[in-house]
Amino acid sequence: MAQKISIRLRQLARHNKDGQDLIEYALMAAFIAVAIAATFPTTIGPNICTIFIKVGSTLTQSASAS
Repeated sequence: MAQKISIRLRQLARHNKDGQDLIEYALMAAFIAVAIAATFPTTIGPNICTIFIKVGSTLTQSASAS
């Protein structure tokens, strides 16, 4: 059973690449935001932290609504 699931997941990963670009861009944006926050910790850092908190709470609310 586990082998069938593993094979099916590999097939899906190989053929379904629709959301891949979006995830890559989101990770790049997060990395850039963290780098900027590390460079300017007292001026921009708290603002970026607030944005991440808002995004996290929105994702939590939408996940619980589903």
